[in-house]
Amino acid sequence: MALFFKWLFRIFTGGLILALLGGYMAYYLGSRSLPDYDATVTVNGIAGPLEIARDTANVPHIFGDTDEDVYFGLGFAHAQDRLFQMMLLRRTAQGKLSEVYGERTKDTDELMRRLAVYEAAESSAPLQTPETTAALKAYARGVNAWIIEINKGAMGRGAPEFFLFPSEISYWRPEDSIALLKLVALRQSDHISAEVLRARTSLLLPSERVKDILPDAPGAPTSLLADFATLFPSVAPNQPALHTEYAMAGLNAAPFGGASNVWAASPERAASSASLMANDPHLGFSAPGAWYLARLELQSGGVIGASIPGIPFIIAGRKETLSWGITSTYTDDADLFIEKVNPDNSSEVLTPDGYKRMRSKPSIVRIKDQAPETITLQWTDNGPVLPQKAFDLNTVTPNGHIVSVSWTALSYQDKSLSALYKLMNANTVRQGLAAGRDFAAPALNLALADPSYIAQKTIGLAPVRNAAHQSQGRIPSQGWVAENQWQGWRDYDDLPLFEPQKGGIIGNTNNKTTDAPFPNHLSFHWGDTQRIERWKRLMQNREVHTRESFIEAQNDIVSYSARSLLPLVAADLWFTGEAAPEGTPERQRQRALQLLAEWNGEMNEHLPEPLIYSAWMRALQDRLIRDELGPLSRAYTHVEPLFIERVYRDIGGASVWCDVLQSAPTESCSDIARQSLDDALLWVGETYGTALESLRWGDAHAAQHEHPVLGKVPFLKWVVNIRQSTSGGDNTLMRGLTSGTGDQPFTNVHGAAYRGVYDFADPDSSVFIIATGQSGHPLSRHYDDLGELWRRGEYVPMTLDPALARAAGVGITHLLPED
Repeated sequence: MALFFKWLFRIFTGGLILALLGGYMAYYLGSRSLPDYDATVTVNGIAGPLEIARDTANVPHIFGDTDEDVYFGLGFAHAQDRLFQMMLLRRTAQGKLSEVYGERTKDTDELMRRLAVYEAAESSAPLQTPETTAALKAYARGVNAWIIEINKGAMGRGAPEFFLFPSEISYWRPEDSIALLKLVALRQSDHISAEVLRARTSLLLPSERVKDILPDAPGAPTSLLADFATLFPSVAPNQPALHTEYAMAGLNAAPFGGASNVWAASPERAASSASLMANDPHLGFSAPGAWYLARLELQSGGVIGASIPGIPFIIAGRKETLSWGITSTYTDDADLFIEKVNPDNSSEVLTPDGYKRMRSKPSIVRIKDQAPETITLQWTDNGPVLPQKAFDLNTVTPNGHIVSVSWTALSYQDKSLSALYKLMNANTVRQGLAAGRDFAAPALNLALADPSYIAQKTIGLAPVRNAAHQSQGRIPSQGWVAENQWQGWRDYDDLPLFEPQKGGIIGNTNNKTTDAPFPNHLSFHWGDTQRIERWKRLMQNREVHTRESFIEAQNDIVSYSARSLLPLVAADLWFTGEAAPEGTPERQRQRALQLLAEWNGEMNEHLPEPLIYSAWMRALQDRLIRDELGPLSRAYTHVEPLFIERVYRDIGGASVWCDVLQSAPTESCSDIARQSLDDALLWVGETYGTALESLRWGDAHAAQHEHPVLGKVPFLKWVVNIRQSTSGGDNTLMRGLTSGTGDQPFTNVHGAAYRGVYDFADPDSSVFIIATGQSGHPLSRHYDDLGELWRRGEYVPMTLDPALARAAGVGITHLLPED
């Protein structure tokens, strides 16, 4: 027995030593790719010495003799910190993920190939201005210079992730940057999924009830000219969806399209008598995040703000004399077309002029550890043909038909990067407005401020639709009807422009920007009807604003929705009946109502009320729609405040939703409110505990920044994923959009991944923050070092002063040209 224990001890000790050695080797190899920020490197492709000074937040400040050298430096810095992210995004746009990740990304590759994103980028490259082309080429040289350094120095393959997958990295091309912006445009739009959802809903409900559950934004009324069942009577309601997951593609289902806040105050409304601006673009959370902070010292002046790794320009930021911010416009930039296939020739579809052959070409999808597959890409006159499993298209496609899409992001004449180049080199609001003329996608609200003036302009392609369009672009339409097809683009000068005449404030929270009727509208589907109300209140509360008041508004967590819905829903429940015995559901309900009655609507992470309210409204909407919609009710993952309001105000007879069709009694809206509160409290008790006063919204509403590849790998996920308790909610200015699905439906997955506030009275007092950190390397201290500041609503300084950038930084990289 002693011998047995001796050998057992030896085996255990040996295993422990081997595990420690393995861990050390993994750490050593992984850490080899950590860049040395305080180094001198000789590179090919620059005209003169180049300096990359990184401040204490690891933001690179890039100084060179020429603009091309500065763009080279940005490419070098992006590659140092985010190489794996850039390669992943490029593979996504190219439809080549399966070469590395195998079967699980095959559907993503097929979709991206069918959309022909990279082909459109290649066609757009020759159309850029000479200056933009030079910048793109210089940037690509900078990225490739870092790849060369990795190969020369055996620097851990460039990122730890490359050890787990094939490490071959092709050099960066200008076309790659164009493709990445197109990928951003695809991620910003959810109009396709919104069209499908409306079509599926209209198969089950009369048009007046569709208006309840999918309400138009308040304003001029609109009507649906034809419902989907009329256009395509053979489609069966409640056809099960295929639920295809597009891994790493980031393509959106409603309501996960683009979002953001931006506002600016003219000098007359600023305490300092100089313009102010605040901007926080919203994107899906990831680790590393989508944004990367950088400062470029160009010949036209210093530029600092948020960039996207892979794209050489500052997307949102400021100069000494100009700042710009962006929000998603929700322009209806995509339409689905149901195409009738010729029953005698499957390569033809019906057009206004009869059957016509589709353009087609083969495409080989290479899949790791499997034989390659060849797919046939097809295009109709309306655009590329989509796979039936994409966007739940199988649920709305009749037999003998296919679906194509027209989408501005797929333009083969996309000069958006040239527009961004011009914007970065503008110095006044007027010059900034002119720069937006060539922008194609994504459609944006561009807010501009110089020291003395502010303005906001809608930029990006907006399709012209025929006044006789069958569905006004709200649901998939018949592709063979000429009136349904796009007829070109709206003129840039006709897109909304907001300029305060005599002092004022402009802003956008993805709210409705125009009441123009169809076909002169921009959209029927808007991103916000709630945050805008809270924003207007905060802006009107002060005669003049300061940087601090803009920061306060940017981090505001009061829910206008909670303040407006609770008095409606709970009107017959407040303080009614005798005190119920302890331990009963009635007592728990009374305790919850007491908490909510004394709550001010603040979605604070430390409070229980936001969780009780959110669970109640979620359960309430589910009870209201489940019997009418059946399985489709699961597609409504988020509470629609306008729907709840319509029901409880009985707008257009909407209170009919309260009666459960399958039950004998006639339920009132008060009955449903009470029952759904009991449902919510039961779920909260099972999930988080029954002590209501001890609940924390932040426990349910944790921000989940997940690594797109390693985020689900056992053990590694605890290293690469970033989780933070957060305040806010779906409808607060400090927006934290919940997932809406799964066991943790209130997880925060989409919000302000970048925040910036700019004050032209003291430009160097401007501040900014991103949600994680500058580095994409999990072993870097800059992987998540900005995350805690972001969570607390704090910022770091944003200076254009070279001396401050160099002082007490994390290092200065000197790039020297080869002889």
